[in-house]
Amino acid sequence: MKRPIAIVACLFMAALAGCQTNGADTADGVVRTNEPSKGDVTSFGDAFDGLKTVGDVEYYVSDQAVAEAKNQFRAENYGNAGALFFKATQLAPNDGGAWMGLAASCDRIHRFDLADRAYGRAFKLVGATPEYYNNVGYSFLLRGKLQDARSNFLKAYELAPNDPTVVNNLKLLSSSVQNIER
Repeated sequence: MKRPIAIVACLFMAALAGCQTNGADTADGVVRTNEPSKGDVTSFGDAFDGLKTVGDVEYYVSDQAVAEAKNQFRAENYGNAGALFFKATQLAPNDGGAWMGLAASCDRIHRFDLADRAYGRAFKLVGATPEYYNNVGYSFLLRGKLQDARSNFLKAYELAPNDPTVVNNLKLLSSSVQNIER
């Protein structure tokens, strides 16, 4: 009686062993069924080589908030833009673009204390980029600190002399110096 149970157990173990996949199919422990095989073609007759599959596409949770914030900023709804950029910084704290957008939005509503904090965080994430220096320069321009604005605009100009935004801000600064209101 014990012999048939042992034979059934051995057959069951053999069947389970046959279900295992080799390491090449599951490099990260996940079996991917949507990956095209070498030689597969699309419905248009193109090879899949070089095309990104769903697993290769990067998605950041802050993308939607940043996109909406940029739309609000372009529409000059700076308070709404600031709230959406703040949401993006909470969703993805290491998103330098979201911190730059938050700082710019705070500048436009004259919350320079908040803008300074956001610029500080942005600098740690994006570094000394022309965009960073240009935005900080514009912040100082809005505050009426023309020397600080000039210093930052010149740093941006050194890094990107052909950037039309930087060139326009330097022109704006020179017109501000000529038209000082007392």
